[in-house]
Amino acid sequence: MIKAAYLHIPFCEHICYYCDFNKVFLKGQPVDEYLQAIEQEMKMTLQEAPSKELDTIFVGGGTPTSLNEQQLERFCQSINDNLSKSMNNEFTFEANPGDLSEEKLQILKDAGVNRISLGVQTFNDELLKKIGRVHRAKDVYQTIEKIKSIGFENISIDLIYSLPTQTLNDFKETLDIALSLDLPHYSAYSLIIEPKTVFYNLMRKGKLSTPGEDVEAQMYEVLMDQMEKHGLHQYEISNFSKPGFESRHNLTYWNNEYYYGFGAGAHCYVDGFRQSNIGPVRKYIDTLNSEELPILENHLVPQSEQMEEEMFLGLRKTSGVSISRFIQKFDRDPLNLFAAEMNDLIEKKWIEIKGDKIYLTKQGRLLGNEVFQMFLGVFD
Repeated sequence: MIKAAYLHIPFCEHICYYCDFNKVFLKGQPVDEYLQAIEQEMKMTLQEAPSKELDTIFVGGGTPTSLNEQQLERFCQSINDNLSKSMNNEFTFEANPGDLSEEKLQILKDAGVNRISLGVQTFNDELLKKIGRVHRAKDVYQTIEKIKSIGFENISIDLIYSLPTQTLNDFKETLDIALSLDLPHYSAYSLIIEPKTVFYNLMRKGKLSTPGEDVEAQMYEVLMDQMEKHGLHQYEISNFSKPGFESRHNLTYWNNEYYYGFGAGAHCYVDGFRQSNIGPVRKYIDTLNSEELPILENHLVPQSEQMEEEMFLGLRKTSGVSISRFIQKFDRDPLNLFAAEMNDLIEKKWIEIKGDKIYLTKQGRLLGNEVFQMFLGVFD
């Protein structure tokens, strides 16, 4: 049963130095043609497999709100025309501080969008410049005021830590400001230097100074402690919320459930197949104009791989992996399947097993990637 859909808008008015998502400069791009193509993809996909009502829709990018008012209205209309939403759905739009006019917010509200996710990253203006962001801290306050004035209650902000030259005190200040906004949801990720980014090229030339693993670990511990002190529950390695404000869309991924993906470079997981779309915008549009789906790769996930994914995705959640759900899904007991890996991780005090749940300890969360790697290629 498919209950979620992700839609990708690849256009950005500025390219951030750390970003490796599928994105292009907005200027001179065939935006209207792209919106027509993504609508065509929805229509063609759902002809083959008519969707039931979706519980979550997530529009990411790029910068979805870089569309002008007319384009945004048209895009929202095409989502509502083609995707059926359940009564209690979660409908999220990503946005950047400073590029959200009241007109755009009203268009989103009228279209049924009920969750806004803002890419804030840091409240330190010097650091914002260093990472290629064009907004400043004051833009965040103004944007959040606007979002609230239009009637949105479910607001999330993204933060990034372990940024170049960022100190522990810098990060503590950003956290204090973020938490003073008293929002229902926060995501905080450590910086990962990805190939094909400005930061990657600087790093290769020895021109990028990052805080290092020890400071990064301290930042993460401060993050967990402060969120807990402010009554925000850590429900996933990088995500914290007030009760009832967890990102239901992202839980689809961590629960290893099926979802649609529409747009250039989007990914989907449907009926046992993981699929990725063509990335370049022009090629994506031309493929759909030829009445073909823009599929770049289509991979049938064998059961062995599904079971590994169930473990390392599920362990991202603080509630962990449900043993009974695993058995129900695969007719295999994870405690037997992964006995060697589990024993090793329990000995290191990186995971615990209590009742029906296998989950990361606090120390395990600090070393999440090392834990997840233990479940990769187990059946090779």
